[in-house]
Amino acid sequence: MSTGPLAGVRVVELAGIGPAPFCAMHLADLGADVIRVDRRNAVPVTGPPERDLLNRNKRSVMVDLKNEAGAEVVLRLAEQADVLIEGFRPGVAERLGIGPEQCWERNPKLVYGRMTGWGQEGPLAHSAGHDIAYIGITGVLHAIGRKDGPPQVPMNLVGDFGGGSLYLAVGILAALRHAEQTGKGQVVDAAIVDGAAHLATMIFGLVSAGVWRPERGVNLLDTGAPFYDVYETSDGEYMAVGPLESQFYKEFVRLLGLEGEDLPKQLEIPRWPELRKRFAEVFATKTRREWTDIFEGTDACVAPVLSLSEAARHPHIAARGTLVERDGFVQPAPAPRFSGTTAELRTPPAIPGQHTRDALADWGFDDIDELLASGAVQERNDR
Repeated sequence: MSTGPLAGVRVVELAGIGPAPFCAMHLADLGADVIRVDRRNAVPVTGPPERDLLNRNKRSVMVDLKNEAGAEVVLRLAEQADVLIEGFRPGVAERLGIGPEQCWERNPKLVYGRMTGWGQEGPLAHSAGHDIAYIGITGVLHAIGRKDGPPQVPMNLVGDFGGGSLYLAVGILAALRHAEQTGKGQVVDAAIVDGAAHLATMIFGLVSAGVWRPERGVNLLDTGAPFYDVYETSDGEYMAVGPLESQFYKEFVRLLGLEGEDLPKQLEIPRWPELRKRFAEVFATKTRREWTDIFEGTDACVAPVLSLSEAARHPHIAARGTLVERDGFVQPAPAPRFSGTTAELRTPPAIPGQHTRDALADWGFDDIDELLASGAVQERNDR
């Protein structure tokens, strides 16, 4: 039984990859009852299903969406749901008979979350794409990188998950509030291009104020400033340096052992290359461990750059339980934290069809044997 803040909220997720599953996982982490509708004979593209963390805290029902009876199963689930999430290209859900209008005929309060890269409309709406292209046309990718170098790809965190999943989650929660007040559901059109651009609101503001240059790697937060960058240590590892405020910068210089040295002033931009060179020379004299011992717990805003496998062993990460070992592997704990309700890891990643019978029964289906016999739904193949 969920104890999270979204306990009692029912979500139907039409299986996809990337941002839509992450949004549904986030809602599930916060306590929602999420049924993932997996397609028959779907081929996993993100590795073994039992290791796909985006499917944790969910239950999986396998449905043949091309079967009219299968589409009817989805509509019956939508009748009882608060939210439906899909990540198809525009028009696909409607062709399958499970679009917003079809669902609202059964449940007018349903919040219908749509996750795409380009959005539901616009010249590129029906084109294929991936995270890198979406952030490419927003200006965001152009702004990330070092001076005189190419744009640097920030994995798919900025587009898919930052600009996509989390905006869909916020939109769903806002639409749920509206549905509670009015009795009317609505479509949440979460486009990665919209969300990624929105994430860059502060940078657009700095550009308009004339304090952010269009070149990469010459600004305060894009490795242009020598006090906001990473530096290699004597053992080939790195330290992350970010003392932006003057009082923190003063502490940084002191702990670096450069107090009293005739250094360029912090905001003396023309001399930033000199400052960077000096910082690099000093960091190269000690190991990452040695610098960590010097800076940790101070106000110098310096931290070691840890690998994913090292992160769980950091004392602060371990103390907070930010990364936990569950089901035999390390994974991020639910976030954020709540003072009155507990978001928790309840179940391991759902394997397609693993919960077909039990989940449908919990949601009030009394004709499960007939649905299985017709092929409208299936159970896990190796069950």
